[in-house]
Amino acid sequence: MAISASTVKELRERTGAGMMDCKKALTATDGDMQKAIDWLREKGIAKAAKKSGRVAAEGAVAAYISKDGKTGVLLEVNCETDFTANNENFRALEKKVIEHIAEAKPADLDALNDSVIDGKKVSDLVTEATATIGEKISIRRFVTYETEGKLTTYIHMGGKIGVLVEMTGGSDELGKDVAMQIAAANPSAVDRVGVDASELEHEKEILRKQALEEGKPEKIVEKMVLGRINKFYKEVCLVEQIFVKDNEKTVKDILGKEKVLRFTRWQLGEGIEKKEVDFAAEVAAQAGM
Repeated sequence: MAISASTVKELRERTGAGMMDCKKALTATDGDMQKAIDWLREKGIAKAAKKSGRVAAEGAVAAYISKDGKTGVLLEVNCETDFTANNENFRALEKKVIEHIAEAKPADLDALNDSVIDGKKVSDLVTEATATIGEKISIRRFVTYETEGKLTTYIHMGGKIGVLVEMTGGSDELGKDVAMQIAAANPSAVDRVGVDASELEHEKEILRKQALEEGKPEKIVEKMVLGRINKFYKEVCLVEQIFVKDNEKTVKDILGKEKVLRFTRWQLGEGIEKKEVDFAAEVAAQAGM
């Protein structure tokens, strides 16, 4: 029988399953909505939908550089628990997706989800992984660098922090040192030119108020702010930071003639609001207390 688009849409909204899976379910059950839901559950597909409201703030940040060294990718894939982040199925999905990104170079997350790996859409692979693993899995973000220079990556604590750096050149050791510096010191820009204007103005305003609170005359406050802002630059600008492996040198000193062109540093789950669980209340509720 013919299955209307509106029926497929309704089933998708009720189960969270993919459009094609919903169409298959309705076709197999002659358009019976409840039977189609059961069909999806039996296939393990609707299992994923039940988890769509959960918070997936664990997982891993992964990095990849192509064999020719010209393409680099940083990818964050989330799940619900750190235990699952070490699951071989989770890691296999992450590896498959990041290598695919390096080759296919999708423009954004939507394009990635619509792209195909081994005959399946990436979004469907994620849905299948959610059903198989038993936790909500989601691809949160990725970035791709292409260069004629040098790419270096660094992953800290199995994926808690990930760094991708593009430099003009230099040794592998230098690249690793710079990537580790970024992971440890968390700069927000390569140099002063790259500092976000709103971030800079915000810091200046704080410093102005600090100076006024100290009772300094307004006529010298601006000079004080300019002097103190240099300390701010040394904290947020990569090339001005003290090198973590040698406090007698700055990052600019260790770079020599090489330059850092850009970098991305991600911390796993940053910005995701994690659900706070009151275990005592949860146990009491289950016990009927």
